Amino acid sequence: MAATIRDVAQASGVHVSTVSRTFSAPHLVNTETRSRVLAVAEDLGYRPNRAARALTTGRTHNLGLIVADISNPFFPPLIKAAQAHARARDYHVFVADTDEDPQVEEELIQTLTKQVDGVLLCSPRLSNRVIERLHADVPFVVVNRRVKGMSTVLMDVGQGARLAIEHMTGLGHRRIALLSGPSGSWTSEEMRAAATAMDDVDLVILGPNAPTEQGGLAVADEVIASGATGVLAYNDLIALGLIEGLYERGVRVPADISVVGVDDIVAGRLNRPKLTTVAMPTAAAGRMAVDLLLQSVNDGAATALATLETSLIVRESTGEARR
Repeated sequence: MAATIRDVAQASGVHVSTVSRTFSAPHLVNTETRSRVLAVAEDLGYRPNRAARALTTGRTHNLGLIVADISNPFFPPLIKAAQAHARARDYHVFVADTDEDPQVEEELIQTLTKQVDGVLLCSPRLSNRVIERLHADVPFVVVNRRVKGMSTVLMDVGQGARLAIEHMTGLGHRRIALLSGPSGSWTSEEMRAAATAMDDVDLVILGPNAPTEQGGLAVADEVIASGATGVLAYNDLIALGLIEGLYERGVRVPADISVVGVDDIVAGRLNRPKLTTVAMPTAAAGRMAVDLLLQSVNDGAATALATLETSLIVRESTGEARR
């Protein structure tokens, strides 16, 4: 027969309530006792009944994680890091994909809030007004969007955009195209704000664009017609699609046009030319988002803002501007 909570308590020499707290509120149990109870539970093969614990504590020990497009290589490192970080704290993560559709995103949030203790929203496409309305039932942490009254994790893509443009102007590029992402994207707005504030740049903004390789292919003719010699794309997928589209039209990268992406996905390192990109700290953002959410769930902590630095990785897709 499976071991019970009473078996663990008896073998550990503690009260049943202490075993319960070890699993439901470990910060309330001193380190020595907690370690002893966990070791005994492991030896006996005891696993707490999560459903029963939820009835007792009012907590599901589940978190929701909603992303805009799970097929986008930007998201899996964030998802894996968040899941591992939550699991180490005895929380499970339900992952949901909105397929870049705000209506689907709203429906998923409404469904998940009934089953979880908190929700992580990663690059949401909903308006801030709708997110604020949906926030009434459970704590939210938002990644890459600032929403009033909610803890936020930002990856400083504005800093990355400045680094990318400074890199290209240092190579002699003056007319630079900024390929924006989907409508309502916080990342697009940050990149646009950073780029338009820079001096000595003749900036051309093209978009919105689908955040996919197809989106990059589709905008290739506009990039050529713009006369830009340098391009900063919303993400690596658009950048890779653009490079393919340029080659199909006889335009060489970087000899004719330099291209910079954002995210540092694996495909960009394998492409030829290897993609110059702004590296986004996605795994760190996933861990930080879980920490902020659990602070809110467990301690009722005040809202917090965490901003993570980005960096420019120079590879082969950028070179000196053509004369």
